[in-house]
Amino acid sequence: MAYRDFTLKGLEKKFGIRHQVEELFDVSKIDKIAASEWLNLSLRLGQQMRPTTEKAKSEVIVMPILLDLKNRNDNFFNIFSGSVLKVDKENGLNGECDFVLSANPKSYVIDTPIISLVEAKKGELDLGMGQCAAQMYAAKLQNEEDGKPLDVIYGCVTNSDLWQFLKLENNMLTIDEEIYGLKELQTILGVFQHIIDYYKSILEPVAA
Repeated sequence: MAYRDFTLKGLEKKFGIRHQVEELFDVSKIDKIAASEWLNLSLRLGQQMRPTTEKAKSEVIVMPILLDLKNRNDNFFNIFSGSVLKVDKENGLNGECDFVLSANPKSYVIDTPIISLVEAKKGELDLGMGQCAAQMYAAKLQNEEDGKPLDVIYGCVTNSDLWQFLKLENNMLTIDEEIYGLKELQTILGVFQHIIDYYKSILEPVAA
């Protein structure tokens, strides 16, 4: 069993993680962020390729967005793509992750994971919820084992065109009832920045 095999029901049965769907962010209080010229150009060039596979979409749409956020935040976090997050192999908390954002930008391996991002299989967001939640739970456990417990872990499931956010707190998974389209890029960037600002407020920055 691996992260991709988990369902929300399976997570509740195995780990007691319940879930609810409700408004996760008050978007009226979140500042929209204009994309940089570099990001606009990267997305425009990427979309001209008309990517159809998950891999292509992650490379030309998702990664540029994450890189722009990383640059905007002075490399506060690192981006791991396709890396293995191994926490509890016997219970299926093991395997390759699409993207994990780690709050230790100097580490060669995933250290202090804060956000898990899953590229939805077959383009359907619902199919990525269990996988993303399992990776978020694994991130929570890893931080606890490393002596760096975090009360909240965030996640996002996307098919590159649609983006839906999640939050794990006290074994309660909250799935945002709002789904943002790529045309709402300024809002998507704003939500990510809101999450990153939260971690900046509670974590000591790693010296460059």
